[in-house]
Amino acid sequence: MKDFIEGIVAPIDRDNIDTDQIIPTEYLKSIKKFGYEDYLFDGWRYKDQGRLGMKKAERKINHEFILNNSPYDESKVLLTRDNFGCGSSREHAVWALRDFGIEVVIASSFGDIFYNNCFKNGVLPLKLKKTEVEELFSLSTESPVTISVNIKDKVILFKDKLSIYFDLDDNLAERIIYGLDEIDITLKDSKLIKKFEEHRKENNPWIFEWIKRFLFCQVTASAL
Repeated sequence: MKDFIEGIVAPIDRDNIDTDQIIPTEYLKSIKKFGYEDYLFDGWRYKDQGRLGMKKAERKINHEFILNNSPYDESKVLLTRDNFGCGSSREHAVWALRDFGIEVVIASSFGDIFYNNCFKNGVLPLKLKKTEVEELFSLSTESPVTISVNIKDKVILFKDKLSIYFDLDDNLAERIIYGLDEIDITLKDSKLIKKFEEHRKENNPWIFEWIKRFLFCQVTASAL
């Protein structure tokens, strides 16, 4: 259970950061769902050309990029501006953020597919008003700051200087708090699903007989 996230804010003052900037195309060849931390913002973090399998220790580091510098290299909160995660639908963009350690992304708007992918992978995307985003930038640009995100109460806190309430659908909040994916959510109704299947088998036995025959024909054909 994780209803409270606290971490250093890494501000990246840009609009329209697309998924190709978050993780370039050459790293999409991997079929794994983990291990993308070294490829996050690849074109900005490094001064050389990378390839799948290369680690950060093998690369020429761009020390002017914020995530390459302490303490931002341990940030849990990414602060940016409008239309973050636009572009292609690659889920790898969220995987790279998650694997780096980013648990919260704050922006004034997000690409729709990226936004939904975040909740599937334990990353909390928070949409704030542009004035609220600007307020966070003013607090975090000069020196590192740590903020707290209370998911249950839906509020961002910074010491006694700031409280920003945010809107978040309860079902989406539950995904982050309890670490649920779509399969977990479906299995919450496993008893109802089992009851439905038993009822269907009793009232429509021909469906299962047809499936059995179809599978038999498939196995027979593949053996020839």
